[in-house]
Amino acid sequence: MSDIQQAAQELHEQFSDHLDITVDDVEARLDTLVSEYKVPLDEARRSVESHYLEEAGIERDDIGRGGNDTVHVEDVDEPEQWVDITAKVVDLWDPRSDSVAQVGLLGDPTGTIKFTKWAKSDLPELEEGKVYRFGNVVTDEYQGRYSVKLNSTTSIEELDEDIEVGDNAETVEGALVDIQSGSGLIKRCPEEDCTRVLQNGRCSEHGEVDGEFDLRIKGVLDDGNDVHETIFNAESTEELTGIGLEEAKQMAKDALDTTVVADEMREGVLGRYYRVSGPTLGRYVLANDIEELSAPSDAEAVLIKARSM
Repeated sequence: MSDIQQAAQELHEQFSDHLDITVDDVEARLDTLVSEYKVPLDEARRSVESHYLEEAGIERDDIGRGGNDTVHVEDVDEPEQWVDITAKVVDLWDPRSDSVAQVGLLGDPTGTIKFTKWAKSDLPELEEGKVYRFGNVVTDEYQGRYSVKLNSTTSIEELDEDIEVGDNAETVEGALVDIQSGSGLIKRCPEEDCTRVLQNGRCSEHGEVDGEFDLRIKGVLDDGNDVHETIFNAESTEELTGIGLEEAKQMAKDALDTTVVADEMREGVLGRYYRVSGPTLGRYVLANDIEELSAPSDAEAVLIKARSM
């Protein structure tokens, strides 16, 4: 998706409740300014935004007020939603791309969530430990991990208060009954600030790239009543299976097939009982701590179930 297409989609989301416009309408206006009149995209976006604000009869200061739901961190469970949120800047990280001004964690009493503030948004600097009211942020999701994006329409108000940040960690246990597709030895996009898993050598964002190997398990724990989807990163995958990245790469090289790694992992862990603890991101529990448990008396039935999935 080009920068113009992304800007068009964001503007369409912003005004679609107020005006009868399509994404193509917005993109055409932006493209005319950028391509024909050589207006920088940031200025073109502001110009198009001002046009729609005037057409809809909306004051710029009202952007992000009144029309959005005010949510807590734990309420973010759907992408491409425009919301307002009050949160504390828990942690700031070094951006890995020039397009990102700031990236880190926001927190409220219900937990924490990643945020990204785009460089082109021209928003004020956020300070770690301070509390802000964010108006008109857009939610995003990648591999079950939800985040919020701060863009040029976002309003930021610093608050003279503190927030006790909650822990959204969860502990689940049960039989590991499935290792899903996309597990084992995988390749990720090497581009900055992108960790997407490649499909047939392609990144959905950056096209064909020379990926970097990684290990991952997307597992399903069944406690007899509920199932819990769990993601194990390279470190926790090695802890769970005993297979490290270099060994996995050698296995795939010897077999000329990367799928042998996931097959070997399945044989070693399916049907066993585990207790997994870690933060919840979307529908997934991220496996930070793993403990193998003694199997109950009906372990054979669980193993049959696991092998039949």
